[in-house]
Amino acid sequence: MKIGIISDTRAGSGEEIPQEVARAFEGVDRIFHAGGIHSKEVLDWLERIAPVTAAARLEGGQAEQPQPFMLEVPGDPRVAETQILELEGQTIGMTNEIWLPRLSDEVMPGAIGRQRLPDQLLTQMVTDFFERPVDIVIFGRTLYAMVEEHEGILFINPGSPGLPKNVRKLGQVAILELGGGKREAQVVELAGLG
Repeated sequence: MKIGIISDTRAGSGEEIPQEVARAFEGVDRIFHAGGIHSKEVLDWLERIAPVTAAARLEGGQAEQPQPFMLEVPGDPRVAETQILELEGQTIGMTNEIWLPRLSDEVMPGAIGRQRLPDQLLTQMVTDFFERPVDIVIFGRTLYAMVEEHEGILFINPGSPGLPKNVRKLGQVAILELGGGKREAQVVELAGLG
């Protein structure tokens, strides 16, 4: 199974997602959007490529009031604050923002390794966050793409297709391949697809 992963599209009504995203997602079976959604049209556009499952920051079961960087699609059945999916023998936890109490800041590339956490503490923090063990964590929000494995958990942040590292330019998405007892993820630089 091939899964396209995207986050922080941050495209409002009338704004477009870079067309390179469609090229990067050619042949995917599913698309996971890890938050930073500004309009339902983004999910509809992605849905023309493959079925979409999304995570976004919500309050009290309702999407927060429209503000910069907040979801504006209350009641959309494709969206939940946290998604737990079982695919190809892997448990995937998806959220917009992963908060792990022993990390002093957001989960950025290299941040987990620099902490030198005691054995299995990271696994426990991730389990506490998702309220169950997961094999793969998909998240967004930071605008920094990363694929890292720690304590057997694969962490994937696809960055942003149009605002990587908070700079307006072509950015990244990620591809996750599952099957045959293996999992592989890679960041795709959209500028290389033009």
